[in-house]
Amino acid sequence: MLFASHDIGIDLGTASILVYIKGKGVVLKEPSVVALDRETNKVITFGEEARLMIGRTPGNIVAVRPLRKGVISDYTVTEKMLKYFIDKAVGKRTLRKPRIAVCIPSGATEVEKKAVEDATYQAGAREVCIIEEPVAAAIGAGIDISKACGNMIVDIGGGTADIAVISLGGTVVSTSIKTAGDDFDEALVRYMRKKHNLLIGERTAEEIKINIGAAYRRPELITMEVRGRNLVTGLPKTITVTSDETLEALREPAMQIVDAVHNVLERTPPELAADIFDRGIVLTGGGALLSGLDALIEEKTGITTMIAEEPLTAVAIGTGKFIEFFHTSKRAEK
Repeated sequence: MLFASHDIGIDLGTASILVYIKGKGVVLKEPSVVALDRETNKVITFGEEARLMIGRTPGNIVAVRPLRKGVISDYTVTEKMLKYFIDKAVGKRTLRKPRIAVCIPSGATEVEKKAVEDATYQAGAREVCIIEEPVAAAIGAGIDISKACGNMIVDIGGGTADIAVISLGGTVVSTSIKTAGDDFDEALVRYMRKKHNLLIGERTAEEIKINIGAAYRRPELITMEVRGRNLVTGLPKTITVTSDETLEALREPAMQIVDAVHNVLERTPPELAADIFDRGIVLTGGGALLSGLDALIEEKTGITTMIAEEPLTAVAIGTGKFIEFFHTSKRAEK
């Protein structure tokens, strides 16, 4: 097809947006953040520039995330953000509007699906295809979902963790929980406040999670210097935090994900459960990169657990490739 290169896959995440273009791969990855002027309600900037403003803006400028827990919380801003990122990825001088596949959490309601669909049409799509995150993640992780064989995918994003068993191109059993990367950050903020009387921001919590965060004891203890505000004196303070402390802080959200995996396995038909036992569990999404999360799931379920080759881009790649899969199967039906 002449315009096939403008088949676009969008991973519309709570934490970041990734755009995949057929033949080019992932061309854009930016935080899902928008900087707004409160007084005029005008958008100042999007993406990384807006993220750097979080917690550092004057009173009239706010940095907001228009998606919360995988759901559109501000429709107008989401639409503007989508349009900006589509234009940035494709360029405005396209002769024909693109065909766009957008992924959403598996637990999204019909109303939420419709909101994403409408926002994508308004942002300039000629055709919109909605796909569930675990299906996109499985395709992006290189799994052939068209076979009659059970595959278990655990996609941990910023706002939601989607767990699903996929066979014959569809979801057999799934669940979507609102415990994910953002909850890891919040757990670290709470822990620092409670244990060290130190107030830290979202970005600092994310840095701790990435650098020394652990869901399972690390082979060697690692430390990191953390700066924040002492809640007793009100003055800036620097302390040293260990990876074992993050293990304690992250235990609760990590176990909620493990319990959700357990819940899906309990509801999986026996033949597919046997397939999963042979093939293992595949983790995708940014949350999959939390040190030791795969080891924790493996220990609690007794099933080999591995992280996909490109966990951060798996959903975006799978969303883009789904358009081809979708149209091929449609042609086959005809």
